Amino acid sequence: MTKNPDNRRHFVLTVRCETGPGIVSGVTSYLAEHGGNIVELAQFDDKITGQFFMRSVFNILPDSTCTFNQIRTGFIELADRLGLEWEMKEADRPTRVLIMVSRFDHCLLDLLYRHRKGELNIEIAAVVSNHLDLRPIVERDGIRFVYLPVTKQNKPAQEAELMKLVNETETELVILARYMQILSDPLCRQLHGRAINIHHSFLPGFKGAKPYHQAFDRGVKLIGATAHYVTADLDEGPIIEQSVQPVDHAYYPEELVALGRDTETSVLTRAVKLHAEQRIFLAGDKTVIFK
Repeated sequence: MTKNPDNRRHFVLTVRCETGPGIVSGVTSYLAEHGGNIVELAQFDDKITGQFFMRSVFNILPDSTCTFNQIRTGFIELADRLGLEWEMKEADRPTRVLIMVSRFDHCLLDLLYRHRKGELNIEIAAVVSNHLDLRPIVERDGIRFVYLPVTKQNKPAQEAELMKLVNETETELVILARYMQILSDPLCRQLHGRAINIHHSFLPGFKGAKPYHQAFDRGVKLIGATAHYVTADLDEGPIIEQSVQPVDHAYYPEELVALGRDTETSVLTRAVKLHAEQRIFLAGDKTVIFK
């Protein structure tokens, strides 16, 4: 397990509930009374929806008589009394992920590199693809590669195989790293809140093949990328991370493609990192993110 600089195990507590008095004091007092030392605390009171969100990182003081499991079990009573939806996890436990790709390799390569370097607190259970092009890259890193070719006729069966794999590997997050297949509505619902997609962001929103070439033809002045949670509404899920880069008439299609690759890669990586660190709250069609 990765250790923090102070060499103590760290834990993350996330809380959401209806806004009301005594929530912050109740949670922080409970942790303090049980030997919890809070090292990070962020909160947001949404005045429009009346929802309250909080994320706390804590460690356990050496002289505490409580274990993490005892603190987590004892928290149930307080959570019930305050009406909290909550999770309490070990901060350093890697998030189990499954990566889905097609033929584009830039996002996959960046995720693999940052995983090797320890920059992302993830454990890659497998890489799934509807093509065989990237198999050598994946297996070179000693990661399981699963080939699930998709046609109109076999799509329901292949999606069932995908969910079987997700369940067998105890996958917590599915990353669509330029996976060029539209997921069915039922699959999107099954993966609600645990599947992230990356796509280009333009105005107009160019669809279909060669979006960067379409952007060049229309003389766009900004190109960018958006990482979002997958929903049945295509490319309209809750947004996690975005970035844009200025361009002008001197950028030819190949240069736009190269710049787009860099932007997509960095945006997806940041989104995965935020999710793995339990910094994201889903709030309807939006997200609340403590960075």
